[in-house]
Amino acid sequence: MVEASPRAPVIVLNAPQLAENIGAAARVMANFGLSDLRLVNPRDGWPQERAWASASGADWPLNAARVFDSVEAAVADLNLVYATTARPRELQLPVLTPRVAMQDLAGGIAEGLNVGLLFGGERAGLETADIALCQAVVTLPVDVRFKSLNLAQAVAINCYEWRMTVAGEAPPAFREGPPPADGAAMLGLYEHFEHELDEAGFFHPPEKRPSMVQNLRSALGRAQFTDQEVRTFRGVVTALSKGRGRVLAKLASQRAAKAAKKDDPA
Repeated sequence: MVEASPRAPVIVLNAPQLAENIGAAARVMANFGLSDLRLVNPRDGWPQERAWASASGADWPLNAARVFDSVEAAVADLNLVYATTARPRELQLPVLTPRVAMQDLAGGIAEGLNVGLLFGGERAGLETADIALCQAVVTLPVDVRFKSLNLAQAVAINCYEWRMTVAGEAPPAFREGPPPADGAAMLGLYEHFEHELDEAGFFHPPEKRPSMVQNLRSALGRAQFTDQEVRTFRGVVTALSKGRGRVLAKLASQRAAKAAKKDDPA
């Protein structure tokens, strides 16, 4: 797994109200490689047990969280701070999406800067005075009919975009599986399947058989069956063919019984 840079944006939560949101924010920070959490005047004080419960084991951002009396103090050591808000303000600041913002912050870190993201509380968000301490605004392309976003969700989206910026490759396979079956095994499957389809009268009209066979083989080949899957599929074909045989035998028996009853003079 690709690891994110040990240097990442600081997450500053200004006046957070719910311990559950603080814990959920810490959880997604841990998911995406961020750990520096700062709290400005949390409504119910700090620490709060419910935050640890909501973090579901992502304890390290909470254990190391620092509490400040003001936004100014929380960002005093940061060279570059972006404010997250969906509300238009009178301040003339660049407005960025999280994706662009994270690229900017990553560039700042590469230059040796300390960077951070400032989030407002659940009730009122950020005030103009708070945003004035920042160098840009980060906003999401939310639907205009409902712009309000849960605090922890907003943190999650930005943390995800940070991770995509510094370690955006897809994770490796969860586990290594067996290799695909070889050509001989697949050919055996094709021929077995096609034989039973011939017996069932599937290939009709006969002149279309080559193209139908080609389509079937192409579809089965794309599945990249393993040897075990080939054996399983052939077992399915065998079971279906035997079942068809039993049905045909039952129908023949019924017809014979009817014929015998018809011929019986009694």
